[in-house]
Parts: sequence; C-alpha cells; structure tokens
Amino acid sequence: MSETPAALKSEAKSATELNRGFEKIDADVSYLMNELKRVMEDSGHADMTDYLPWTGTKLAQREQFNSRMVQAYSIAFQLLSMVEENTANQIRRIHEHEGDLHKWRGLWGSHLKELKDEGLTEEEIANALNEVYVEPVLTAHPTESKRITVLELHRELYVKLVMRENSMWTPSEIEDIRRSIRTILDRLWRTGEIYLTKPSIEMERQGIEHYLTSIFPTAIQSLDRNLIHAWESLGFNPASLEKRRPHIRFGSWVGGDRDGHPFVTPQVTEESLLSYRIKALKLHKKTLIELRSKLSLSSTLQTPPEELLDGIAKQWEIIGSRAAKICTRNENEPWRQFVSFMIARIPVTEGVDSEVDQLSTDHFISYKRSTELRQDLELLRRSLLKVNAVSIVEEDIDPAINQVRTFGFHLASVDIRQNSAVHERAVSQILECLSFPETDYHNWDETKRVDFLKSQLNSPERRLRQNAKLGEDAQKVIGALAVVARHVKRYGTTALGALIVSMTRTVSDLMAVYLLSREAGLLQVDKDDNVICPLPVVPLLETVQDLENGPGILDEFLQLPITRNSQRWISDYCKRRDLVQQVMIGYSDSNKDKGILASQWALHKGQENIVAMGQQHGFRIRFFHGRGGTISRGAGPTDRFLEALPEGALSYDLRTTEQGEVIAQKFANLRTATYNLELLAAGTLLFSQPHKQTKYDEATATTLQALSDYSAETYQALQRGEDFMTFFRQATPIDVLEVSRIGSRPSRRTGAHTLDDLRAIPWVFSWSLSRYFLPGWYGVGSSLDKLCKTDADAYQNLKDGIHNNAFLRYVFTNVEASLISVDRKVMSAFSNLVEDDTLRSRFMEPINQDMELAHKHLQHLFVAPIEERRPNLVNTTQRRNKALEGLHFYQIELIKEWRSNGSVKEDETTLNRLLLTVNAIASGLKMTG
Repeated sequence: MSETPAALKSEAKSATELNRGFEKIDADVSYLMNELKRVMEDSGHADMTDYLPWTGTKLAQREQFNSRMVQAYSIAFQLLSMVEENTANQIRRIHEHEGDLHKWRGLWGSHLKELKDEGLTEEEIANALNEVYVEPVLTAHPTESKRITVLELHRELYVKLVMRENSMWTPSEIEDIRRSIRTILDRLWRTGEIYLTKPSIEMERQGIEHYLTSIFPTAIQSLDRNLIHAWESLGFNPASLEKRRPHIRFGSWVGGDRDGHPFVTPQVTEESLLSYRIKALKLHKKTLIELRSKLSLSSTLQTPPEELLDGIAKQWEIIGSRAAKICTRNENEPWRQFVSFMIARIPVTEGVDSEVDQLSTDHFISYKRSTELRQDLELLRRSLLKVNAVSIVEEDIDPAINQVRTFGFHLASVDIRQNSAVHERAVSQILECLSFPETDYHNWDETKRVDFLKSQLNSPERRLRQNAKLGEDAQKVIGALAVVARHVKRYGTTALGALIVSMTRTVSDLMAVYLLSREAGLLQVDKDDNVICPLPVVPLLETVQDLENGPGILDEFLQLPITRNSQRWISDYCKRRDLVQQVMIGYSDSNKDKGILASQWALHKGQENIVAMGQQHGFRIRFFHGRGGTISRGAGPTDRFLEALPEGALSYDLRTTEQGEVIAQKFANLRTATYNLELLAAGTLLFSQPHKQTKYDEATATTLQALSDYSAETYQALQRGEDFMTFFRQATPIDVLEVSRIGSRPSRRTGAHTLDDLRAIPWVFSWSLSRYFLPGWYGVGSSLDKLCKTDADAYQNLKDGIHNNAFLRYVFTNVEASLISVDRKVMSAFSNLVEDDTLRSRFMEPINQDMELAHKHLQHLFVAPIEERRPNLVNTTQRRNKALEGLHFYQIELIKEWRSNGSVKEDETTLNRLLLTVNAIASGLKMTG
C-alpha cells in the first residue's frame, strides 16, 4: 500500500526533527566540552585536553588514563546526558509552540485526544481523570554513584544550559551566562565525585527531601497547567475539571526500608517521619507567606464576603490574644488578614537549630490535620470568586490547594519494609519471651502457623510485659512498629504507606505482621469492636515462584476477618468506595531468578491471576511495581510499560518505585520532572480504559509459556553450572561493588557469598559495568531458536503479534535495547580475567552462542533494521561506546592490580581509583543497577 501524502509529510517532518536534534546535541556538547577544556587548561591540565571525547584530536586509551582523566570523562558523559535531556525538552517546546499538543506520545494532549476520538464524552473523561491515583515512591537503593554535591552542581549547570536557549539575551548577557557555565564546570572539576565513605541514611533522606520540597511542588503545578492547556485544545470547558483532577502523591522508603539494612533502626524511622513532617509544614508556611504578599485586596475597593468575615472571626477566636496584633498590620486587607491567621496556625517555627524543637507546642491554635488547612484555603477561594477575582484564584490559590492535597502534613508516605525471615525469627523470640511450650516457630509447618496466628488475632491487647527482654530481631521489629503506632495515634495514618513483607512465600508471612503489630500497640478496634490494623499489610512477590504462588496466598489472606475488617476501615478512612488490597511485585529478583522472558511472563500472568483472585473476594488490587533503573530490573519507556500491563492490572491506580540514579535522571530538573510525572498520570488514565488493555489469544499465551520455559532452562543452566560463582566473581567487577560506598545499605542480605544472598542491584550493576548486560537478554536467543525449529506456526504467530501486541512489543524491544548495549570487545576482556581457561570457555561459549541467536531472531521478528526503527537509541549508544572503550580497559587493569594485592579494602589508593572508574562508566552508560 502506497503512503498517503499526509503520511509522507509526517515522516519527512519526523526525519527532519531527528536530524535537527542530533545536530543540536553535537553543537551543545561541543560548546560545553570546549568550556571544560578551558577549565582544565587554566587548572594546569592542558596535556589532557587532546584526549577529551567528542572534541579532542584522539580518544584516550588505557595508558592515558589516570584519576583526573577518569574524572574528565565522567564529567563529559554527564554533560552529554544533560544536553540530550535539554534537547528532548526543547523539541517538546517546539511542538507546544506550534500548537501541536497532541503529537508527543504519552502526554495529556495525545492521550486525551485519543479518548475523545474513540467516542468518550467530556464528562466521561473528566470523571475518569478524577479516578487517577499515581504515587511514585522514592527509594535510596544503592545505584546512585554520584554525591549530592555533584548532583546539585549538575542542576545548576542545567539551568544555565536552558538559559542559553533564550534568544532575548544581549551579547554581554550571553557572555555572563558563558562565564557562569565555566565557573560551575570549574567547581565540578575541583570537586571529588565519589563517596569516600558510605552515605548515611540522613544524607539519603536529605537528597529525597530536596526533590519533595524543591522540585515536585512546582512540577505538580506545571502538570496541572499542562492538563488544562491540553483540555482546552480539544474544545473542552475548563470548568468541567472543577474538583476533578488526577491525584498525585509521593512515597518514600528512606527511613522505613529495613530489609537487609541494619542501620534503619526504630530511632531512624522516628527521626525520618518527624523530618518529613517538618519539611511539609515549612513548605506550606513558605507558600502561605508568599500568598499573603500577593493578596493585597482592599476592603475599600471590594466588599469582603460574609463568609470571609465569619472565617476571620473564627480564626480570631481560635488564636485568642495574638489575633489583635496580627490584624493591626493589614487593617483594610481582610484576605491578607485571613492568610496571616493561617500562617500563625502552621505548627512549625523557623530558626531553631534542633528539628525536634521546630514542631510547635501550641496545640490549641495549630492545625491538627492538613484537611483543616485545605478547608481554609477553599474558603479563601470561594471568597475571591465572589468578588470575581478569578485570575488570582487560578494563579495563586489553586496551586496552594493542590500542594496541600499532594503533600499534606507528611510530605511523603513512608513504607515500613522487612524480610519475612526476620519476622519469622521475631515470632520465635516472642514465643520464648512468653514461655510458650513450643518456641521453634521457624520449624512449624504452614498449617500449624496459620492456626496459631488465627488464635492470637482476636484481641488487640499486647501479651508481652512492658520492657520485656526480647531477642534482637523481635526488639527491632516491634520497636519500629511501636514508632509507627505512636505516629498514627498522634497524627493519623497519612504519613505511613504500607507494611511490606519482602520474600512473601506463604499467608503466615503476612499474618505474622498482625501479631507483631499487636505487640507494638498498632492494632485497634473499629466501631463494631472488630480488631483491625490501620495500615495495609502488603505482600512483596519477588521470585517467579512467589508470583505463581501469589493468587493462592491472596485467596487465604483476603478471607481473614482481620484483613477484611482492616481494609474496610482503611477504605472508610481514605473515603474510598471499594476495598483495595495492595500487592507489590518485584521485577529484580524474578529476573535474577530465571531471566528476562520468564520474569516478564510470570509478572504478566501473576498480575492477571491476582486481579481475578481479588475480584473473587470483592477487592480491587492496587499493584505496586518495584522497578529499577535497568531493563533487567523492570525499566523501560513509561508509556510502553503501562500499555503492556495486563487487563485489569492498572484500574486508574499506579504505585511504582523510583530508584537510585533514576531519580536524578527523571526528576532533577523541573521540565523533565513534569514530563515524567505526566507520562505516569496520562498513561494511567488512558491504559486504565478496558478497551486499551493488553489482550491475547490462547495460542499466544501457549507460545509465551513455551518461550518462558525454554529461556528459564537456558538461564538457570548457566547460573547452576559448576563453579559459576567463581566465573562470575572473576569475569565481572562484583568484588569492587561489594566494597563501594554508593549507598548506605550492604550489597548482600546476610553477608554470605552466595548467588541467593546477593542483591539484584549489584548482580545487575556488575554485568552492566563489564558490558555483558546478561540479565537483560540471556536465554532469549536459545528460546527463540528452539521455538523456530520446533513450532514454525507459533514462531510466525509471534512475528505477526510483535507489531500489534503491546506486551510482546515491550518485552522484545527491551531485550533488543539490552543487546545493543553489549560491547563484545569489553566483555571479552573481562572474561579474560577468569584465571582458568577451561572455566572461562565453559561459560563464555553458551553466552556468545545465545547472543548470536538473539541478534539473528530479533532481526527476523522486527524485519526492519534497528537503525531505522530506533535511531535515537543507536545514536546515543554509539556516541558513548567510542568514548567508553579506553575507560573500560583502564578499569580492567586496575582490577588486575587490586586483585593481585588481595582485593583488600585497605588498599585505598587502588580502590579509590577503581571507584572513580565505576562512577565514570555508570555516567557513560546512564545506568547502574
């Protein structure tokens, strides 16, 4: 079929834009690298500048590298990423400038237009928008290799880079911007890039709080404006969005995630909850102070409505003797007076050194809940509308209301996560303390455990005496839950997310949390005297086996009276119409367990079956997606990810982790942060529509199951091969990562040097640094080859379906992205670190064979070459590969030196040089674990 003129015009425009984008990247990279070159020359490092990537006369080889050259390359990669980010934002600006809000896939404009074109009315779309709940959960998983100081310099530099885009500047102003850029680069060149000691949890929390207080408040306002612009561009009335906006919330694991993290003590959790609360209150107080300066409306020019005057009288009564002083300052400005009263009631004070002291002790006048503050803002809004101050409402009041709705008095909801094995030991220690006849709970079978736990959960009363001498695990678990109980009693549940159980294998793993909560004083009784837990207990299904067992676990769990009563209480508290059970699914361990295809299929099937089980018991399932920063840990284009979810899995409700370096990549800069939030919110709206969700026939399901089985068999044969851990430890830099200072959490759960004990993050990171990227593709080639040889019809069905089935397309394009990231030359050099030739061959032969097969079959399935289909991916990968090669070989030489010295942490000189290369290569790859 021949192309229509319109299609040809569109294709030509896309090609032109692509080339324009590549040209802009080249120009901006050249500009920044020349400024870096000047900085290096001025600091006495002119001899290195000939070897800088993209601007030097030649690329550095391993003999040219030293610590300073590594840092230069690290900065260069960071500048490239910055330029690519800005270029994407500028292209989107061009579309907006041309009035084409509907072109950019994944955003409000394209998705709202799609729904309208499919026949949904304005009212139906507005109602659907109000159902959308999106909650990014920020974690501090150890995959951010850059210091907070360096990240702050990156943000500052990005702002200057954006300023250069403005054509309004005079030549002298342009020169000032250039000088500022060079100064920031000078600071960056003189600043140490890596952590010399592990970051503390407090440092990680401060990093998270920066995004929550400095980026997201503005981003959610931009997100709201983008929605209104897109809405109006379709001819819809903005008034129909009144009180019908998507709900954006934020979560955090920093201070609450204690799975394998010995430093997250009960005290740390208490300090974190308090810190988040103080930061939220300060955020709102600052907003109100700014609002007060804007509301200079005079009562002599407009008559204040009675509702406002009544509100002022009520505030006067609450505040008492201090009210007169507040009012004398703005005698004829009642709106300003009202806001002054609101400021006085924010329960936080400024200028106190101790954060504990910053919470106001004046409980009589302070707002107890954020809903009270929001009600006063709503009153202010109504009073301004009554005097027709519509623009003031839209520009000043609505953003303040939106901010309170998003951040409350808690900033982010903190999840409390612990491993089921720790809970198991804690229950045994409780039984010992209570002098039970049988205390070996860890040896009981499942039936005995369930029967025991059921017998214990008919009362919220503690069994343990005050100050009972408990074992270490029970003390820590109950101590953390006691902190939660105190916070809930004082402030309610909004500051807390869920009680998440890692490695949930059985229903007793979930029931044990209720028992532990009882001993912490967290359980309550509802109005009908039913025992309830005010926070949801959430299974985390991580391995393929756990995902397969998930529906059975939920079947038992949702039948428990305490579960049903708790969820009913939580729904009433949150003003929800339905019962909701949250289920967290892990993308990392399922992949580490059986490889990419088996993992993705198990996740897909698991969600389908869990949704069906929830429906059977009258529950809507809210999935919490534990995605990481690499494809093997669940990463992939947000819009494509949401599109590929199975039928019923989204249901207008999305919770997903944002981990490590991904946080900076997605949210460090305002426009990029807004873009990524919009992808989540707009995608959740569109792909919650039943007719937009992934469906497939029985034949496709059978093919996917066969591929899953074949690939898992190949993948596990490699992992379970004799001496695999010896090969892995020698052929990758895993030993370097184990002594790195990237995150506050250890790389292993218990410290054992086994594959099972190794966390998924260092597992993936080590394969990335050595350029195998093995978890993202291994097993795929062999499985496709076997399918092709044994079932030609199924293979052809797969080829036909890959272009119209969202799940198939998502999985195999991600595998393809992993494959293109492989560098065979570097991979081979790392494999040569394996001392035994026979051992090396035993593992490298199947790895190379599977890679060849994967390339061959993916080319056949997709038909068109990847250069035509994914030019951006190819361009950015090739641009980086040329610059990375010498750095990789330098790292390999350092690893040889370090290992020859016994791989000891005490060899600080070699180790620090190695860690610099880890940081630089991670910057070049734009991914770690």
